[in-house]
Amino acid sequence: MTSKAIPDASNFVKGVDTSFEVILGIIFFFLIAITATMIYFVFRYRKEKNPVATQIHGSVSLEIIWTVIPTILVMVMFYYGWMGYKPMKEVPDDAFVVKSVGRMWNWQFEYENGKRTDTLYVPLNRAVKLDLKALDVIHSLYIPSFRLKQDVVPGKKQMMWFIPGREGEYDLFCTEYCGLRHSSMQTSVIVMPQDKFDSWYIDTTKTAPLISDKPGALGLIIVKKNGCLACHSLDGSKLVGPSWKGLFGKTETVITNGQSREINVDTAYVINSVYNPNDDVVKGFNKGLMLSYKNELTEDDIGEIIEFMKTLSD
Repeated sequence: MTSKAIPDASNFVKGVDTSFEVILGIIFFFLIAITATMIYFVFRYRKEKNPVATQIHGSVSLEIIWTVIPTILVMVMFYYGWMGYKPMKEVPDDAFVVKSVGRMWNWQFEYENGKRTDTLYVPLNRAVKLDLKALDVIHSLYIPSFRLKQDVVPGKKQMMWFIPGREGEYDLFCTEYCGLRHSSMQTSVIVMPQDKFDSWYIDTTKTAPLISDKPGALGLIIVKKNGCLACHSLDGSKLVGPSWKGLFGKTETVITNGQSREINVDTAYVINSVYNPNDDVVKGFNKGLMLSYKNELTEDDIGEIIEFMKTLSD
């Protein structure tokens, strides 16, 4: 009775692992061979065995050998590396497309039917293409088990694709240092059989979690989904942006066009800060760290966020 082979986590595992093993094998071979040769020379040509230094004038044959052999080995490594890399750029036409957005400091995935999640859900044995976008700084989407990594540069179109080969949950990281909470920018890839994925995908009730009657509950959900709490604390502690504790209704000193002025944190100010974050920067914080959410949040969304902010009294 033969045991059934366990499938790879993705279609790129074999190519990447083969390339890695070939390169590592060559490195180990020369590490051992060169170390052994050095030890041999230490004993073979020590002073007692060779009291008078021997002058060597060179060897054309030896120079040809140590030029040709390394060149061949480098080309072998290049071949396996290229054969592992080339398929990563050949996306099938029927790939299932997911928009993947990275921001400080979370990932968000948007599906063609409008669903949004902070965990990536994909169907088993089907090509999946991730259209990658960074909203602020350089991020890098890394799925170790799939042997995939792609830097995500603001303003530049990038993508990655894969075919999940094994059901389960896999780690997804940002592997490009992107600021204060870079290490918390992690989530998961959930691979499900096609029938289970279809049920999840068409179930629109899962896009709108149950909301309590507590004031600001919907605002908190919007805040979490858009990663606002990565930069704004709720307890008064200082992060990248000002804390929201007691902020709404407070008088703040802001820098506007290089000039300091007093401003009341009201609805108009919050909306403008979300859409034009560099207009009025609270004194003591840096300009340019927050990008506009004009295409991410509606005024109704901001209204719900304001309701949540009102609950954060001092």
